[in-house]
Amino acid sequence: MVDQKQDLSQPVTIPRRLDPEDAQQALQELQSILKRQEVVEALARRQYEEDDRSNLLEGLLHRQHENEIRAIINDLHPSDIAFILESLPVQERQVVWQLVSTEHDADVLLEVEDWARESLIESMDHEELVAATELMDADEIADLAPDLPPDVVAEVQKGLTDRERAQLLEAMGYPEGTVGAIMDFEMVRVREDVTLEVVLRYLRRLQELPDHTDQIFIVDRSDRLRGTLPVSVLLVKEPESLVSETMQTEYLSLNPLDSDADAAGAFERYDLVSAPVTDDLGRLIGRVTIDEVVDVIQEDSQEQELSRAGLQEEDIFAPVKAAIRNRTPWLMINLMTAATASLVASRFEHTVSEIVILAFLMSIVAGIGGNSGNQTMTMVIRAMAVGRVTGASVWQLVRREIQVTFLVGACGSLVAAIFAWIFSGSLPVALVMMAAIIGNMLVGAILGVLIPMLRVRFGKDPAVGSSVLLTFATDSLGFFIFLSLATLFLL
Repeated sequence: MVDQKQDLSQPVTIPRRLDPEDAQQALQELQSILKRQEVVEALARRQYEEDDRSNLLEGLLHRQHENEIRAIINDLHPSDIAFILESLPVQERQVVWQLVSTEHDADVLLEVEDWARESLIESMDHEELVAATELMDADEIADLAPDLPPDVVAEVQKGLTDRERAQLLEAMGYPEGTVGAIMDFEMVRVREDVTLEVVLRYLRRLQELPDHTDQIFIVDRSDRLRGTLPVSVLLVKEPESLVSETMQTEYLSLNPLDSDADAAGAFERYDLVSAPVTDDLGRLIGRVTIDEVVDVIQEDSQEQELSRAGLQEEDIFAPVKAAIRNRTPWLMINLMTAATASLVASRFEHTVSEIVILAFLMSIVAGIGGNSGNQTMTMVIRAMAVGRVTGASVWQLVRREIQVTFLVGACGSLVAAIFAWIFSGSLPVALVMMAAIIGNMLVGAILGVLIPMLRVRFGKDPAVGSSVLLTFATDSLGFFIFLSLATLFLL
């Protein structure tokens, strides 16, 4: 009888589990090693240069730290390596990058954020860049090309086949933010006049299927797309069936000049894993896969979050000058808008001096109006991003927001009025507070709809600086409404 028990003398290989927490733990370990290395170098600098024993000890410790870093970093997934590099200051980032195995270079350069990729490429020499880039597919090279030195791109092109070179030039020709810029060229296509058995034999001859292959594309002799054949259908249908009998003729196809955000919306709506890309003549030229769409969704989400504050993506460890250039413009605009709001309040100096309590209450009016407007604006920008809001529905949306805001404002302003009455002991002050809050919340709601819509009308990103503009309006008009009512009814 064969012993079914495991041979304990044989080492057990435990497959590595992908877990974001592993990257977090690795980052902490690397930071600890880098800190120790910094201490060693500081101590070594205090010794005399002629102290050979000190220099030898420093060299040994330095090599030990490098080996520890290699053991940690090269055991991670390329995406986790990219995360760690993005989380380190520029100098430490380049130290760790030099210790990353060359087999990971291509994948890490593709995974890392644009702002961090620049510093990595700057630390690589010509040969390293060529070696990393020549391992990539044509669409991946096109993604990286804007950040690479021209001589590297030219040398990599020489090593491509004519077909790959044509694909690279085609991919580089599409503007950023379009389907053509994110599509890839690796896909399986067959003719409709063959049997499923023929298709299966063809697939078995391939070394591997392209990533995210959930469907096979059916084309004619001119490469015009005729339909799609889901792999799930291929596996369960009778092998003798013709492709033409089992293929699906209802499918979503994208144009290379379509917006990548529109493509992401289509993937979300129809639960797609991949989608064909066809030119104006209906010829199949590429496909878009879910991994690229997820990247688009994530980038758009990050850009919207930054845009609302008037920021562009930046390296959080970049030099101070770069951060100043990024943050100053909209801060200066914000300063001018705040000055305008203060100027409005100063016009009512006599009212405030007569009823001092107003100085404490008017910030509540401005703040609640800004919060109400931000709620509306966030919902509108999100609805615009997925195509639910058009010019024809603007005024309908404004009317709805007025109704919702009035009802919410009535409840909230009642609470604020009670607070003002308790705080000031004056019922007229409480009533003025109540009316001002409702009025400023209505202003915030209306502007929360109109500001992003007007920015789109003039060809601007609806999210860029919208929060700053809304705050300016609700602060200035909030002060004006509150102090005007106080001047009319309290003096």
